[in-house]
Amino acid sequence: MINFRLSEEQELIKNTAKKFAQKEIIPYSQKWDEEEIFPIEVYEKAFEAGFITGSLPEKYGGGGFGLLETCIILEEIAYGCAGIATSIAVAPLGMYPLIIAGTEEQKEKFLTPFCEKLTFASLCITEPTAGSDVVSITTKAEKKGDFYIINGQKSFITNASYADFFTVIAYTNPSLKHKGLSLFIIPKQTEGLSIGKKEKKMGQRASDTATVFFENVKIPVDYRIGQEGEGFKILMKTFDKSRPVVASMAVGVSQRALDLAVNYAKERSQFGKPIFNFQAIQFELAKIKRDIEAARLLTYKAAWLNDMGIKNTEFASMAKSFASELSMRATSFAIQVFGGYGYSREYPVEKLLRDAKVFEIYEGTNQIQHLIIARSLFR
Repeated sequence: MINFRLSEEQELIKNTAKKFAQKEIIPYSQKWDEEEIFPIEVYEKAFEAGFITGSLPEKYGGGGFGLLETCIILEEIAYGCAGIATSIAVAPLGMYPLIIAGTEEQKEKFLTPFCEKLTFASLCITEPTAGSDVVSITTKAEKKGDFYIINGQKSFITNASYADFFTVIAYTNPSLKHKGLSLFIIPKQTEGLSIGKKEKKMGQRASDTATVFFENVKIPVDYRIGQEGEGFKILMKTFDKSRPVVASMAVGVSQRALDLAVNYAKERSQFGKPIFNFQAIQFELAKIKRDIEAARLLTYKAAWLNDMGIKNTEFASMAKSFASELSMRATSFAIQVFGGYGYSREYPVEKLLRDAKVFEIYEGTNQIQHLIIARSLFR
């Protein structure tokens, strides 16, 4: 039997996140965006509410939520502000490779303290000349006895200025291409690790993004996650978890855009009647509503498959690409409904469009998602 109803626990989680967004985020999101503030006090409250560590195993102090519950939470947080949702989502993302392939000793060493106080763990993949093409990275990790020496830099790293740990992909054997990539966890205080300037971004300005530099960074061999050469494989499994999360945040932004557009269309009059009465407006809003429901169901399925231990790569890519493209269409039409006011920074809809754009880019561009889906058709 298929059941499309959330459980009582999931409904409670959803309502708790919704109330958090309404009280702690929405009243201040415009100010944070305008002044590019990283509101640490809000992240502290999110940690206390269990939103940051919810996806981590109970054994180490986390909430033990499945990916589905994580998506439910982040949709509601993104409804309030996509920048806040992104930093909350990425805070534990650097820990996912440890959960997937780490030793018990590594999990005790890094996951347990992560769950004890507000902590950020950045996942470092992108470089100035390597984004979706992970194999093009140039960061290297050279083994010297019981240590690795890491050199390189990573770009556009979320939460980098505040991260306590960095999970970094680097080449241990460049001649093997993707089979020569390995993953490492590097504490922030490690000598040779430094943080560059904060990026000035189009949107999601309440989230921190910066460059990370590694100059002769020396770490023990037991800070490597998995075996040498397993980095790419572990990273792909991490994306299977992170891409439904991106989709859920895109759904949240789309829902906010739709709600604002509907309310304004009922209030704004042209030609002697509310513009909501015009069929052209009704039809487009109806299509957005339809597609939000479709995107949410696709996201839930991608998350559910992962929770069930069933390979979800194809569905994760479909959810991420569909929901992110929808968020651009929904936010753009919301601006159209608001007319000239929609283009003004005094109204919330222009922020939604700026926030939405990056959903089509990070965690693998949508072109990469389409490639993954297309390849699945020919297997």
